[in-house]
Amino acid sequence: METLAAHVPPPDLSRRRFVQSAAGAGAALYLAPYVSSAYAAPGDVDLLGKSTVEIARLIASRDVSAVEVVKACYARIDAVNPQLNAVVFTCRERALAEAAEADAMLAEGKSLGPLHGVPFTVKDSFDTAGVVTTGGTLGRKTYVPGKDATVVARARAAGAILLGKSNTPEFTLGGGGKGTLNLVYGVTKNPYNLDYQPSGSSGGAGAIVAAGGAYFDIGSDYGGSIRGPAFANGIAGIKPTLGRLPRTGHIVGYGGPFDSFQETGPMARRVEDIALLMAIMNGPDDWDATMAPVPLGDPAKVELKNLRVAWYDTNGMMDPTKEIQKLVKQSVGLFKKLGCKIKEDKPPKMQELADIRGRFNGADGREHIRRMLKLHGTTQASPGLRTDGDVVSSADFTRLCEEMDAIKSEQLAWFEQYDLIVCPASQRAPIRLDHPLLPPEQRSKSSYTSQYNTTGWPAGVVRAGTSKDDPGLPLGIQLVAQPWCDDVVVAAMAHIEKQTGGWVPPALIG
Repeated sequence: METLAAHVPPPDLSRRRFVQSAAGAGAALYLAPYVSSAYAAPGDVDLLGKSTVEIARLIASRDVSAVEVVKACYARIDAVNPQLNAVVFTCRERALAEAAEADAMLAEGKSLGPLHGVPFTVKDSFDTAGVVTTGGTLGRKTYVPGKDATVVARARAAGAILLGKSNTPEFTLGGGGKGTLNLVYGVTKNPYNLDYQPSGSSGGAGAIVAAGGAYFDIGSDYGGSIRGPAFANGIAGIKPTLGRLPRTGHIVGYGGPFDSFQETGPMARRVEDIALLMAIMNGPDDWDATMAPVPLGDPAKVELKNLRVAWYDTNGMMDPTKEIQKLVKQSVGLFKKLGCKIKEDKPPKMQELADIRGRFNGADGREHIRRMLKLHGTTQASPGLRTDGDVVSSADFTRLCEEMDAIKSEQLAWFEQYDLIVCPASQRAPIRLDHPLLPPEQRSKSSYTSQYNTTGWPAGVVRAGTSKDDPGLPLGIQLVAQPWCDDVVVAAMAHIEKQTGGWVPPALIG
């Protein structure tokens, strides 16, 4: 699975990258109050169980070498990937060369930034210079980009070392209810139970991070594609505010009427890593036209006790399991103990918004999907990729846009009375690989994540418990904040993690 491309060094640190790297270093410092034994799995002495922040510190202090850490990650990948099928392509020779270079730099007192020497994987929907990037589509089976996607370039500029690519369904949209299923690499399995899905579309990312093969991954989220895998694999992940992190270099990029649904974001075992990575990847890149230069707040400065918290355990369309509803109430209790103002409430017209988005998604007869297939030279689409839809007239399409925006405005006005929403991340525990797919008319109703792609609000998921209905499988909780208040989401995630323990190593690697 090795690329034949020559060693491609990380991009040079421009002034903007230097500022962002400095901000990332600051993120590690301002999260100091959150760093405690709660972040480490019980009895953990394994390098691979450490957070990104912790391993970066160990490498920077030269208590462990980057080469040693990269080799440890590949050893873990070699051990678990035959069962998981989470990492679909590696760049081992280049990664080891970069690790040796990182160690040599440290010996000379030099560093690229807060991720210096830290190994990571990237969802296969992001371009990676010199490394095969398929996007799960057959037309790009051997495609090697010449340039990194912006968020990948920023991670590498801060010193991170790319190990390889994680599995995703075709165009991130074609899993067909089977998580990451695609015709290039097949399906990924859940590290907590190989009969279950890791969810999608960042399912390979969630699985390999949970299994200890990478310290973090970078995912994308069109309807829950970061938060679903974070839930199913018991890790942390965030869908930032629309306009926070660039999508340049992602196979489903920006532009067109469906632009506002797609965001990119980090996935890691620990919440402190999410804050660090957000600080590094944040900000415009002078290409993605939707980005905004809004400063990223400091999660450590969020006064949790002052938050006004709304919560709901059902969206009113399809009730979650009793187990999920109980988890929501328990999580709300953690904020109540802090003295937060708590009220059971939810955004208005959630069903109406879901119905409109459902019609909107196929309004062009999914011609946008067929254009992507043609653009990438794919003649055989994955079975789960929908290429059909009911074409609506231009007048009806305009009406759908207006109605969707009107509800989004009404929901935004509703949110003025709250700072945080605590709600389900999923209708139920992770599902089996052979779980029947819900009919199209029920899918939007069962989703607890796509609501916040439609609004563009920041939303994160962190592990908050373990399923008793499906023993051993992780359960997570979703936390949502007002636009641009990503720091509130991260701070709330950190509080949940500190109280519940967060990530637990799967038995597969125990």
